[in-house]
Amino acid sequence: MARRRGWGGSPPNSDDEASRRIVAAAVELIGRTGSEISIGDVAEALGVIRQTVYRYFPSADALMRAAAIASVDGFLDRLAQQVSGIEDPIEAMTEGVVFTLSEVPRTPHLGILLSGTYSNAHPDSLTSEEAQAFGMTMIKRFDVDWESYGYDDESLYELVEYLLRTMQSFFVSPGNPPRSQDDLRRYLRRWMGSAIIAQAQTSTSVQRP
Repeated sequence: MARRRGWGGSPPNSDDEASRRIVAAAVELIGRTGSEISIGDVAEALGVIRQTVYRYFPSADALMRAAAIASVDGFLDRLAQQVSGIEDPIEAMTEGVVFTLSEVPRTPHLGILLSGTYSNAHPDSLTSEEAQAFGMTMIKRFDVDWESYGYDDESLYELVEYLLRTMQSFFVSPGNPPRSQDDLRRYLRRWMGSAIIAQAQTSTSVQRP
């Protein structure tokens, strides 16, 4: 039972508890430092050796993903309040993206999730299962009747991918100087809005005899 030694004198009672405590320690460290952390950082915080953490998370990449997903619930609640009552998909998505980008500096876990910087070895992490799940949870907080705009499950997942890629591009390269929120809204309504509404036009075209 070597895996349960250490832990600041209070070892976990199960593997599930150990995993939760490792993730909680990672979340706390990311919130404190505002940046990526290492397996060694988390092990030190818990009073265990690195190999103990590796038993539950095979890499720092995997641990960062778990920490990012675990820490964005509060953001999603604030997002829901921000877009509450907006039924138009273009307006809802515009406000969602603007709000998310403004929250990144205050929510380092969110920035890590959206930037895809868990590890330089995994540039496709943005489209990982965890990131897609985050995106689906995000847009389902909108008061938009997606079906009435021609979206089925498949096209909604594609919209999520588009949303994640759009936000990542602004997060990684916001511009010099960055757009003001009003200018960003105008830009997104024009260009992202055209892409969002295209699904309704495509769906109508397919249904015609």
